[in-house]
Amino acid sequence: MGIVLSQSFKNTISTYLGFGIGAINTLFLYTNLLTDQYFGLVAFLLSAANIMMPFMAFGVHNAIIKFYSSFKSKNSINSFLSFMLFLPLIFIIPAALMGYFAYDTISQLLSKENTIVENYVWHIFILAIAMAYFEIFFAWSKVQMQTVFGNVMKEIFHRICIMLLLFAVYMNWLMVDQFILALVGVYVLRMIIMKLYAFSIRYPKLKFQKIDKLSSILKYAVLMIIAGSVAMLILDIDKFMIGLMLEDIEQVAYYSVAIFIATVIAVPQRAMHQIMMPLTAKYLNEKDNKSLEDLYKRSSMSLLVISGFIFLLIILNINQLYQIIPKEFTGGLFVVIIVSLAKLYDNSLGNNNAILFNSDYYRMVLFFGAMLAILAIVLNVIFIPVYGIDGSAFATFLAVIIYNSIKVYFVKLKFNMQPFTMASLKIVLTLMVLSFAFYFWEFPFHPIFNIFLKSILIGLFYFSLIHKMNVSKDISEQIKKYLRLK
Repeated sequence: MGIVLSQSFKNTISTYLGFGIGAINTLFLYTNLLTDQYFGLVAFLLSAANIMMPFMAFGVHNAIIKFYSSFKSKNSINSFLSFMLFLPLIFIIPAALMGYFAYDTISQLLSKENTIVENYVWHIFILAIAMAYFEIFFAWSKVQMQTVFGNVMKEIFHRICIMLLLFAVYMNWLMVDQFILALVGVYVLRMIIMKLYAFSIRYPKLKFQKIDKLSSILKYAVLMIIAGSVAMLILDIDKFMIGLMLEDIEQVAYYSVAIFIATVIAVPQRAMHQIMMPLTAKYLNEKDNKSLEDLYKRSSMSLLVISGFIFLLIILNINQLYQIIPKEFTGGLFVVIIVSLAKLYDNSLGNNNAILFNSDYYRMVLFFGAMLAILAIVLNVIFIPVYGIDGSAFATFLAVIIYNSIKVYFVKLKFNMQPFTMASLKIVLTLMVLSFAFYFWEFPFHPIFNIFLKSILIGLFYFSLIHKMNVSKDISEQIKKYLRLK
């Protein structure tokens, strides 16, 4: 776990820094410097682009990670990487032609409930391409076991740029239309910088010789489109469908704030995922099941401990946080709680996703995922008209819980390993006790000071208990290291 902990720690720092900047943008700048309608529009455009991204990438970013370590000679590696660079054009070029000739039909469909979307269809397309090739170049650097710079670009760069653009709107240097165009430019620039970095690690030598396992690579890439679509649908279908089904696009903005707060729980998983993916693929390719199971259990335990702490900070400070943001954005308490629970369960699976997507069993998992994506859409259609954004959150919760439970069962069935131990139960019980103990207890001070004091107190109680129970060897070693207990 040495390289995992080292790069995961750096990635966690950069990811939290990025989320901190994103929090300022989402909770304060967007809510105060843009109208609710335009904030909702930005959230809708980004969600739509995220849903399109897996198609634009054509599964290449996943295929690079799975197959790279199976090629040994320089010529075979160069041929493989050259093919990966051009494969996404198979979808991008026809999609561009279809968009050009069917623009009116597509724009009318997307702007059925909110006409403001009509003039921004091409923005979605360009955003999706920029996101797709960014992930491809990031995967290029991941397989060289270099994830830190890419994670900085993924989590920090665009958020800083957007913060600057929002200040430019405040200073009247940019109109809102120009801000949205500049936002698209930020994602394109991020892609270009990632490309330059990836090529500086391993410069591409274009070769188009016959590639071994070409059929397997293409099948995997196509199926990864489904996998990526499932993941993005579960993440963004709620915001997309709220924008399509509710007349007030402002609801997307209100929902986005609540979702952003809950998504902070996913930060450790996102940080650790960058290095766990290539490492898991390596163990699978080498058939090292012992190391794979060890990584599975330890990653699950580490992520459950860390994300459990973040869960406590969110749930126990949410009422104070809602006192310092605009009142119209504070109606998503139920959304925050229920999505936080889903994210906590998701984190507790450790490198489960990496095992499934890099194994020979990914086809069945994609089938389950596709069925659950359909379930998520159906549940949103049922609950959004009745309960609004609360209904969408509940639909997402059910989809995530069912999907993750199937994945845990499938890994147990095929690999005879599962991530949970008695220590997992101890952590869950600790979270329940601390949640009930601290939820109704407040300091009589300003909300920001309350959050600061309460977070310190929760942290002291929580990590003292975690260290005393010794539920995670990796976490206990880090506590000893930073407190100089050894």
